Amino acid sequence: MPDRRPIIAIPSRFAATTSALRYSAVVTARALADAVHRAGGEPFLMHPVGADEAAERLAVADGLLLPGGGDLSPSVYGEDAAHESVYDVDAEQDAFDLAAARHALSSGMPTLAVCRGLQVVNVVLGGRLVQHMEPDHRHVVHPVRVRPGSLLAEVTGVEKVEASCYHHQCASSLGEGLEAVAHAEDGTIEAAEPAARRGWFLAVQWHPEDTAATDPVNQRIFDGLVAAARSA
Repeated sequence: MPDRRPIIAIPSRFAATTSALRYSAVVTARALADAVHRAGGEPFLMHPVGADEAAERLAVADGLLLPGGGDLSPSVYGEDAAHESVYDVDAEQDAFDLAAARHALSSGMPTLAVCRGLQVVNVVLGGRLVQHMEPDHRHVVHPVRVRPGSLLAEVTGVEKVEASCYHHQCASSLGEGLEAVAHAEDGTIEAAEPAARRGWFLAVQWHPEDTAATDPVNQRIFDGLVAAARSA
C-alpha cells in the first residue's frame, strides 16, 4: 500500500462572489491546490476563522502553505492610515493567518509562504511593508536572482527564476531573523528565509503556482514543501 499523501494545510480566502455559488464563498486558487497535489501532497483547505484555535487545528497537517490574497490591515504592522490602494482587508482573515504563521515558526512545521504569505510572516517577526509600490508588480513576469546556498537555491537548483508576480506591496524591512534570499532587478525582496534554519521554511513574494504546471523550476518549490512535510 503506497504511503499516504502529506497533508498540506492551506488557509482559504474569503470571496464576496464566485461564478458557481450564489453567495459569498471561502476559496483557494485551483493552481495552488494543483501544484501541491502534483507534488504528491493532499491540499487541505482550512476555514480561516478562530485564530485562537489555529495551532490546535493545524495539528492534523504535515505542512502549511500560506497563500496570496488581499492586503493585511496596516494596523497589524503599526500604521494607522491606509493607502487608498489597500484592498480586501479582513480582520478575521488577518488574525488567522498571523496565528498560523506564528505556530509554524515556533513549531518548525514545514511551511511555504506565497505573496501575502511572505508579508504575513514578515509582520509576525516585526517587519514592515510598503503599502503601495510605484510601479507595482501586477501582471509582471521578471527574472529573480537567487542567493547561492539558500534553501531557495537548493530547492530550485538555479540562480535565476522567472517569477510571475501580482502584488502592489512588498517588504520594506525584514522581521527579526529573516534574511532576503532573492531580489528582483529593481531591488524588491522576492524571497526570504529564517537565517537560523529550523525545519523547512520558505517565503516567496511571487506566485510560483502561476507557472508551475509548465515550469519545473517553480514546481520544485511545491515539491520541496511536500518532501519536507513527508519526512517531518
